[in-house]
Amino acid sequence: MIVIGGMALFIGASGGVALYIGRDNIIGQVLEEANGVSCTDVNLVTIKKQDRVWIRKYIKTEPTDGMTRVKTALRVAQAVYAQERPDLVQVVVLDENGPTLRSDIRGRAIGADVVYIPHPDQLVEGLNGKPYTARFYDGQASENGLFFGERIDLPDEEIQALNASFKQRSDCIDPTAVAATAGEGNEKGGEGDAPSEGEAVSAPEGSKAAPASGH
Repeated sequence: MIVIGGMALFIGASGGVALYIGRDNIIGQVLEEANGVSCTDVNLVTIKKQDRVWIRKYIKTEPTDGMTRVKTALRVAQAVYAQERPDLVQVVVLDENGPTLRSDIRGRAIGADVVYIPHPDQLVEGLNGKPYTARFYDGQASENGLFFGERIDLPDEEIQALNASFKQRSDCIDPTAVAATAGEGNEKGGEGDAPSEGEAVSAPEGSKAAPASGH
């Protein structure tokens, strides 16, 4: 009875740990699926014309499915609008191996494309009050970053449902800003290594020190 009770206690504790770890993994996966995936900035174009501001943003993601790409684009479009308040936001999703030159970003190089117009009736007549358009290729990208599969245009109801499901609206990572921050950290870290102006440098014990300069 003691052996059986000990085995039952051990199995129950192991099952509880597995359930706890599995629950955290499931929650993390659900949040990531609901918000799309992490992304990196490629290029940003700001167009100002006739008191209107249009922003077109190119981003890239790791290989993923088409629906996740369009979720990411919708999330980033909302993040850009919250920061800049433009009249139109367009987010173009590329593969991590896709082209980076704007002249090459067209056709099947675009894995997902989202356009967000906060006030469509004020911008262009005839949009019928549709603030979003979203489309994507449902296939995976090739080695050179071109997408295959059927092109899908999401209906308005599904776009609204995706927007309502977002738990967070974060932007992409800007590699230029990250590199600048890392450079500033290196400069600050190196300031303590060199002696300041006018500070004497102690010579090793037993050696003859040079006279200090008056400058």
